[in-house]
Amino acid sequence: GNQKATHLENSQRKKSQHAEEAIFYMNCRAAYLTVLKSSLENIKSKEQLSLVLQQAGRNPSQKTINKYWTSQTTSLNFDDFCAILKKEKPATKNELLEAFGKIDTDKTGYISHDELCKILTTRGDKMTWEEVASITKQADFNCNGKLDYNKFCELYLSTSERCCKAARDRLEIDPRLRQQHLGNQTENFPEGITVPVSKPSPRVSRKTDHKLAKGDSRSPSRPSSAQSCKASTSTTVTVAASSSRNTKLIIEPDTMKEWQWAQSRGCFYLEENGEIISHKYRLHLPQRSAVCVTIKPSSIPQAEGKSCHWLSVDTALFILKENETQENLQLVSFTELQNKEMFGWRGELGSGVYWLLPFTTGCRLRKEKTQITGEAKLVWRDEDGELALTEEFRAALLDIFETIDLDGNGLLSLEEYNFFELRTSGEKCDQEAWAVCKENFEMKKNELTRQGFLDLNLMEANDRDGDPWDLWVTLLSLGYNKALEMTEACPFVIAISAERCKPRLKAISLEAGGSQLSRAVCRSVVNKGEPKVLDGSENIFIYTYRSGSRVTSVIDNKSENKVIIHVNNEQSKNCLNNRGLTVFAVEVAPKSMMVSQHVMALNEQEEWIYSCVHSLV
Repeated sequence: GNQKATHLENSQRKKSQHAEEAIFYMNCRAAYLTVLKSSLENIKSKEQLSLVLQQAGRNPSQKTINKYWTSQTTSLNFDDFCAILKKEKPATKNELLEAFGKIDTDKTGYISHDELCKILTTRGDKMTWEEVASITKQADFNCNGKLDYNKFCELYLSTSERCCKAARDRLEIDPRLRQQHLGNQTENFPEGITVPVSKPSPRVSRKTDHKLAKGDSRSPSRPSSAQSCKASTSTTVTVAASSSRNTKLIIEPDTMKEWQWAQSRGCFYLEENGEIISHKYRLHLPQRSAVCVTIKPSSIPQAEGKSCHWLSVDTALFILKENETQENLQLVSFTELQNKEMFGWRGELGSGVYWLLPFTTGCRLRKEKTQITGEAKLVWRDEDGELALTEEFRAALLDIFETIDLDGNGLLSLEEYNFFELRTSGEKCDQEAWAVCKENFEMKKNELTRQGFLDLNLMEANDRDGDPWDLWVTLLSLGYNKALEMTEACPFVIAISAERCKPRLKAISLEAGGSQLSRAVCRSVVNKGEPKVLDGSENIFIYTYRSGSRVTSVIDNKSENKVIIHVNNEQSKNCLNNRGLTVFAVEVAPKSMMVSQHVMALNEQEEWIYSCVHSLV
């Protein structure tokens, strides 16, 4: 009986500790995100450190700031901030009253303004006369030239708590902040390029920047915060130069010449917040058959001779079987074989409906860092004053046409055109509007021709009397920069060959991968990867899997509590990851899995080493 009571008491104590820790970290994140855009962003100055500590209900002196920000410190991360808060406890009312009591030796409960001003301007972190005056003018705790320090302490503590509560409320209300503080997104920074909003486009300001994958800027002499973690495990994978592209996938051996096939184009688009969206596809197989599935970045005829940034972007395709409902999809396999830029899978699939979800890690499709100076000209006026498209803009529009012509027949159906409209304006073109297009622009078989597409954009320029704002909204939403280079999109082509039946392939939507894709990625790594248990924590596993040119790690938290995992890649060589940071932290919910990171070679012509330490904070 005593043992059971002791066990119950220990269990309750642990639950209480976990609850307190959860509240502590929630308050840490709330304060951090009041000052910084993401918990993956570093504190970069003493002023920022002071401000974020104040948001957490502390009132740090300059001495306290100097203790944590030495001459060798260049930045502090979220883990460091949490460690500081654990050491620097907020002042209690008793501590504040005791400090004032040392000045009020007669214990009257008041301090004269003259005495207060003398102390605050000559001792400790000296304040100016103006700063002291801003305190003594407050009617709530001042009367007849005296400070009622009991009321002052009450107001100070209540104001501090209100600030903390406001930060927590903001964290709960804003879903984007909530997603960021979990470490599920790379961080982005606005570059200040304003995009016109005359169209009802969901894309208003797109130009953002990434931190370099080479790591944060902390001084190497400062000990890594990983050293204070409770449990850890390390993983190292060495990949020879260019070996990631040497897995030979024979796409069309002689035995496949008679197979039937289906093909579709598509595109990855980079959102303002760093999220990647793409077309999703439904595949129907009338009967069981051997199949071959491939995906690769697609070359665009008009872009030949130009720098095609997207051709180095990694791609993959996850195959999910549809059961009773679309929500209940089961992972079948994914394209893990690689031949140069093409990824593929060969196997046998039963009859039925499958979903094909394109995927890219985000290691190479990421926000531009290069600042574009100037702006390409889109339209000009001829001798008669008539508007015309510039050759450069015409070439870009023909590139776009090739990308949105999903079936590759040289024409745009209403369905294909609507993917374009949803991306650029957030609206759809209905049958009636399509009929109007047919009356005004060149069509064949009720589908828009290339010339019709060019004329449609020229009409838009004429509607604005030559003002290119709407045209730029279209271009920027499709991944182009102001120099008319496609840098934030990656067109691709997927192909399905089947031995015993004609596969039917159809693009269904253009959206983010969502939970279905996240689960598929995690499951693929867990099924094929090497598991390691976090030393000292039997319920947390790190799975690492190398697929062609990338390494992916997944954290599997089997415990009943959410955990914060510190990830340190400082020993990796010639690598870049999807988070854009060498050191970061992620929070994993109870009984759940999440991707820790995707890693690729910075330069595939040289050996690269993935060396990562995952630690429990």
